[in-house]
Amino acid sequence: MPQLTDTDHADHTERAEHREGMDHREGMDRAGGTDRAGGTDGAADRAIPEGRSEVVTDTWMTPAEYGASRAALWSAACVLVTDPDGRVLVQTVDYRPDRLLPGGAVDAGEAPSAAAAREVYEELGIRDHYPHGLAVDWIPADAPGFEPEMRFPGEILHVFDGGTWNAERIAAIRLPAQEITGVHFAEPADLPGLMHPGDARRALSALRARIDGGGPVLLEDGWPTAPGALDRLGALRTRRAPQRGAWCAEPAPQALAVHDRAAWLFAPDGRVLVLIAHATGSARLPDLAPELVTSAPEPLGHLREEDGVRIRHVARLHALGPADDPAYARLLATPEQVRDLCDWGPGAADQLSAVHAARTRLGLPRSPRRPVTELAPEGFAW
Repeated sequence: MPQLTDTDHADHTERAEHREGMDHREGMDRAGGTDRAGGTDGAADRAIPEGRSEVVTDTWMTPAEYGASRAALWSAACVLVTDPDGRVLVQTVDYRPDRLLPGGAVDAGEAPSAAAAREVYEELGIRDHYPHGLAVDWIPADAPGFEPEMRFPGEILHVFDGGTWNAERIAAIRLPAQEITGVHFAEPADLPGLMHPGDARRALSALRARIDGGGPVLLEDGWPTAPGALDRLGALRTRRAPQRGAWCAEPAPQALAVHDRAAWLFAPDGRVLVLIAHATGSARLPDLAPELVTSAPEPLGHLREEDGVRIRHVARLHALGPADDPAYARLLATPEQVRDLCDWGPGAADQLSAVHAARTRLGLPRSPRRPVTELAPEGFAW
């Protein structure tokens, strides 16, 4: 908005005459429907610090001039959808080589959420509404990928949460006769190879925001303006290691090879310890280490795979000493957030059920989803 300019001036009389002229001028402007900032019904007077006077530069604008001075941007909306394995729905189109999230331009006078619902219905044949936002991205006018004839002015793009689609809803997808030529679900780490770089950054940022559960994030060309721990650590930037065995609650047969022994270590607030590799952004549960817990770990069950088992324990976590492996960052997350960062397949639901049953036995609360917390390397105690 145009603003008045303060400068030093010693003549008090001149200041008074100037104010009288401003009052008269303001009355004329209000008669015409505008205030001195170019809007309507603006306040004329501002406090002047003692010992200072005010000289005003002519910054007046007509409504037409003010409107012409404002930035004009395109507006668009898209929807982030995942399948039960945490893969992201992307679609191929007949007008460009890279993949896109479902979505498109916001029509004149249309709300972004209405545009998101309309586009998904037009492109995939799924009728729904998407009230929850994940990200708002500002795309600069010099972003690559736009033909010069378009005179691209920049864009504000809204990313909405389409949720997790089950097999029934996925089977209900119906593509239009033209424009959308196919859809598939992609591993998050594969998005940069499938999408335009800015689109991939935006999709991954929105996915991390969904996992965090802290509300919509602000992006600039796909980059978060206030990166969270998952952004800083680059979570999901490499393919998740599949651990898709069936969950078994009983002890593992001794004849089978043991691939690993990991633990669900609960903090007093009901969250658990998870490790994220600095080099890859991959997440995993910590190894079973008795020095991390004050109560004896109890067996939880195991994942049964073709060539062996992965044994899981559960225990209370009351303190952490200094990090002994600089390759990993240590974070607190809900069990559901740990699942979202990993690839556990159909057995994930059964494992989570067993984890929450153990949490209840330990007398710990169920933590609501909130942004993950990175713990200091020097350790932490509750």
